[in-house]
Amino acid sequence: MDRHNWRSLLRPILVRLLQALLVALIVGALGFALMAALPGDQAFRLAAARYGPDMGDATAAALVREELGLDRPRAVQFLDWIGQLLRLDLGHSLVTGEPVLEELRGQLGHTLSLAAVALPLSAILGLPLGILSGLHPSGLADRVTLGLSVLLRAVPAYALGLLLVAVFSIRLGWLPPAGFEGWREFILPGLTLALGLAALSARVTRDSVAAVSTAPYMAFARWKGLPERAAVLRHGLRNAAIPVVALLGFQLIGLIEGLIIVESLFSWPGIGHALVHAIFARDVPVVQGAALLMGLLFVLVNALVDLACATIDPRRARAGA
Repeated sequence: MDRHNWRSLLRPILVRLLQALLVALIVGALGFALMAALPGDQAFRLAAARYGPDMGDATAAALVREELGLDRPRAVQFLDWIGQLLRLDLGHSLVTGEPVLEELRGQLGHTLSLAAVALPLSAILGLPLGILSGLHPSGLADRVTLGLSVLLRAVPAYALGLLLVAVFSIRLGWLPPAGFEGWREFILPGLTLALGLAALSARVTRDSVAAVSTAPYMAFARWKGLPERAAVLRHGLRNAAIPVVALLGFQLIGLIEGLIIVESLFSWPGIGHALVHAIFARDVPVVQGAALLMGLLFVLVNALVDLACATIDPRRARAGA
């Protein structure tokens, strides 16, 4: 590999590493500041989370405050966290005493397993409808897809999840309403996430395919005598795929927002569910660790999206070099 290629390869890697460093500092500072701004005494919250609500009295709170050093200045506590982060140590949970990294590792696995169901399912539902609508703008399929997309995007994730539970669990009895025991428990939370994502991907795919189908190179392909199917497969889909791939990457990022709601609704033992409980318990290291992990996932997904788009269209990589 020549010097120019090495430089074009290292530049985006260095940019992403710098972004990861900035994300760690900003997310950590914001998480710490927001947790400190919450009303109430953190020691009382932690005592109630550790020993139960009935034992969360002033005596237990004083013991927790002394044990964890919560009476120290906020700036000192934050600098301690930065020092631990530089040693790749996220600290220990203030409730369980377990290392934050160990707790988040298992929870992240559950979250990624749910995302691995929801994202492909959204692509299976949304991409074919988007392609069909884009090839026949203003047709019946386009109007139906538009109506469904607007409806699904307007319904909040928690309302959609409750509707699915009411229909498939309570009314029909086909699926369990919550839990984490087998593949059947994946269906309702995965479908709740996938329907909202599919609504957006269908519209973006439709607009991209519609724009590509009227492009000059598509007209030239038809003029050469290529059948419509061959022209679409050979020239259309690859050019239309760039905004769709970027959208799928952003959808993976957007899953984090939906996961926090959906995991809590379906009692899914993922990182979003753990984050909600950590906020209520004022478990600052877990909150900071979960937020940091999500922020670094954002950076990683953006890097993968850039790589995928550059693979589909090498002109983008040469333009950025």
